[in-house]
Amino acid sequence: MSIEILGMVSTNHVSESVGGGGPVIDEPYLTDFARAHDSAGFDRILVAHSSASPDAFAVAQHVLSRTEHAGVLIAHRPGFVAPTQVARHLATLDAFSGGGRVAIHHITGGSDADQARDGDYVEKDARYRRTAEFIQVLRQTLYGEAPFDYTGEFYRVTDAFSPVKPVTDAGIPIFFGGLSDAAIEVGGAHADVYALWAEPLAATKDRIERIQAEAARHGRTVEFSVSLRPIVAETEDAAWAQADAYYRAAEERLHASPLAAQWRVRQGESNAVGAQLLNAHAAEKDVHDERLWFGLNRLTGGGGNSTGPVGTPEQVVESILKYYDLGVRKFLIRGYDPLRDVQQWGTELVPLLRSRAAEREQVGALV
Repeated sequence: MSIEILGMVSTNHVSESVGGGGPVIDEPYLTDFARAHDSAGFDRILVAHSSASPDAFAVAQHVLSRTEHAGVLIAHRPGFVAPTQVARHLATLDAFSGGGRVAIHHITGGSDADQARDGDYVEKDARYRRTAEFIQVLRQTLYGEAPFDYTGEFYRVTDAFSPVKPVTDAGIPIFFGGLSDAAIEVGGAHADVYALWAEPLAATKDRIERIQAEAARHGRTVEFSVSLRPIVAETEDAAWAQADAYYRAAEERLHASPLAAQWRVRQGESNAVGAQLLNAHAAEKDVHDERLWFGLNRLTGGGGNSTGPVGTPEQVVESILKYYDLGVRKFLIRGYDPLRDVQQWGTELVPLLRSRAAEREQVGALV
């Protein structure tokens, strides 16, 4: 497979610009959302995490039970559950999923305030050192064939062993994100997949080269994923009009709802380097690389993945594949009208993205 296409579910119908007002966990909606990804041909579905979100492992289990093909990518913050326990949880889910459908995404925590809501007061660079130890113990628990001891700054285990292992040879991929110096040191040394937000191409190239250099320093390589928020319509003008409509709807919601305003404050709490970089790009201009739109990022303060290409399916696919040309092989795409977008993308965007990536792969094989 030349590329992997990832989506993302939420437990109710809400985004910056649509939905909201229902129960936090709307089981029928989550089921429809998960099955829409399955039908649209997504390879894996991200289950996000914050101090206020439903439990990601429980949500992932539900998604796996309602789908046949798509795997899950479970966002997890190290520091609250022992890595040996998380390893057994992942391997158990992997077995019940039919095997090969579980991955984990380590989010060390870009907001001190959000960490504190769950009682974590470890400072940011130390959190990355903790994540490094967490991944080492997790990996040894998942794949070790004999009991082991580990003594670090944050974790200590004696005679640790798990007979519960990943079901397939592919194992459980370890995703990781973060762009601070401390993050790059950890990700280069330990991640299987380094997750990036969609910056302009020149900046993304710089990030990839720096991370590859750090990985090479440890005698290893990493794969890359990029997260985007495409806005797709039959014509380019219609796509830009839709982007403008999403912006106006999000702006109205942020000013009209006390809860939405509180959400914006929390987004602004982030001290993640990645968010700061997105904010800088957004402050420079709304559109980079012809169609990479930063409008919502400027409005919401860079607290999440909110940049993406705007245009027709052909234009959006070609924009996405410019990241492929930089070495990216995993693409996380999610919409501003989340369920509807997934349903529509399955008819044209996802198949076209796969076919065009396959063409590039074939050309590369002939060179």
